[in-house]
Amino acid sequence: MMKAGASRYGLAMGYFLAAALLLAAPLFTSDFRLNLLAKFLAFAIAAVGLDLLWGYTGILSLGHGVFFGLGGYAMAMHLKLQASGGRLPDFMDWSGLTKLPWFWTPFQSFGGAVLLGMAMPAAVALFLGFFTFRNRIRGVYFTILTQALVIISVTLITGQQAFTGGTNGITGYGQILGYSLAAPETKLALYYVTAGVLLATFLAARVVVKSRFGKVLRAIRDGENRVRFLGYDPARYQMGVFVLSAALSGIAGMLFVLHVGIISPSMMGIVPSIEMVLWVAIGGRGTLIGAALGALLLNGAKSTFSESYPDIWLFFMGALFIVTTVFLPRGIAGLAADGWRRARKLVQKRKEVPEHERKGYSAV
Repeated sequence: MMKAGASRYGLAMGYFLAAALLLAAPLFTSDFRLNLLAKFLAFAIAAVGLDLLWGYTGILSLGHGVFFGLGGYAMAMHLKLQASGGRLPDFMDWSGLTKLPWFWTPFQSFGGAVLLGMAMPAAVALFLGFFTFRNRIRGVYFTILTQALVIISVTLITGQQAFTGGTNGITGYGQILGYSLAAPETKLALYYVTAGVLLATFLAARVVVKSRFGKVLRAIRDGENRVRFLGYDPARYQMGVFVLSAALSGIAGMLFVLHVGIISPSMMGIVPSIEMVLWVAIGGRGTLIGAALGALLLNGAKSTFSESYPDIWLFFMGALFIVTTVFLPRGIAGLAADGWRRARKLVQKRKEVPEHERKGYSAV
């Protein structure tokens, strides 16, 4: 009991320290670096959502870039309409449209855009999950289907220049709720909003994995047929966590747009989807904190290497991926957990040694 209590205390202190560092970051970070960190925090939200699906349920998705992009497009559509001031967005005018398409109308409201930014990814995930999980399509077959979803989505958005901006995406907006996105005060406020959403997402995910629902998810990961024989319907739980994971990616996409100022089909393609998987794998599957750290550290390394070594930074990133995958199969979080466990054992052994032996004296 004492060991478990100490472990929980150490974990709580680690979470508290991480939250404190996030909240204090603006005090010792430049505006440029703070904006980068805010973007990375948005990525961490998507990584936590993917970890719920892959790390805890064993379902590998290579299509989460679509959910991220749908959330981003929802927010960008609202911002573009606000920037247009009641007129048609410029790319629609260039394409010959004379009237705002009906499906753009709900995005005139900020609240409607936020709800749709979560609802659209969730609806797509529910549709795909219903037909796949009900028919017990899983493993590599499900992964291939999610890749097909990416290809279809990117092709559709790219081809509808008049409605989506095509390959250029949606950009050219500068305000949110009447506040300039370029103003330092707005950037600082958006950073704290993103950090708060990440903390809330992490805490909510912890509640999910500790609940009965989370226990069933882990049971499905370890033995789906056994769960079915026990009377549970794995498809319902798989659809539920898939929808939740997609909604979190949509939230991440909306926050990403606020920090970066653009969304395009390239940001919802196969490469971003694979990068999300790498964040979780290198950070540590099935740990939540590892997924978030993986997103922060890998994107930070990517930014640092590309700035310092613009010609060969991809080689550094490739070497980092290979070394981590080969020598750290449980990711960064697994390495940290092993180190903490060894430290506790050493302290425990030291306590068990008689005091006179610890001082170097021999027993009489």
